[in-house]
Amino acid sequence: MRIGILGTGTLAAALGGCWTRAGHHVTVAGRSQDKARTLAARLGGGARATTVREAVAGADAVLLAVAWDGVADILRSAESATGTLAGTTLIDPTNAVDHGVGVLSTPPGGSGAQRVAELAPGAHVVKAFHLFPAEQWGELPGHPVTVAICGDHPNALRVTETLVRDAGAEAAVLGGLDRARQLEEAAGFVIALAFKGFDPRAAVPHVPAGARAVP
Repeated sequence: MRIGILGTGTLAAALGGCWTRAGHHVTVAGRSQDKARTLAARLGGGARATTVREAVAGADAVLLAVAWDGVADILRSAESATGTLAGTTLIDPTNAVDHGVGVLSTPPGGSGAQRVAELAPGAHVVKAFHLFPAEQWGELPGHPVTVAICGDHPNALRVTETLVRDAGAEAAVLGGLDRARQLEEAAGFVIALAFKGFDPRAAVPHVPAGARAVP
């Protein structure tokens, strides 16, 4: 697939590496062309640095690999308001949470992913890759990893499932984009525990696959 990565940080590097190794064609863009060129060279596999607008043109999927406070700016650079991302799978791994606290900064009843959809009219937004630290995708743990995803468009979900598998994990589709706030709240819960020095895995009961959860 042709994948545009908007951002040049750790998540862009980690997932970009997974996808170039899987044989996908990756383009990288960000606020700094120098950083984009550096990351593209590091990824290898034919990865290219382009402008933001070029990275989304004709892409099968676009990864929004920027901090939440940079989302509006990067989408503006992509000219998303004019429909440049219409029909494109737009993967949103952002976390709109207060740093160290884990409280969502989006208004009650809505989600960051739904705001992304508003900023990119016609884009097929999928919430994914927002729960695990970026560094994990460079070296997965020895146990299975599940990436919870949600979105309204079946093909975009299938595209995202493929990219999750190519990152070494399994995708669990939990419903439409109206479930995004629930997934984002889960990330806030994890972030809050981690900043207080607790292992989030110890706060979630282990339920074997296929077993019935106890209410």
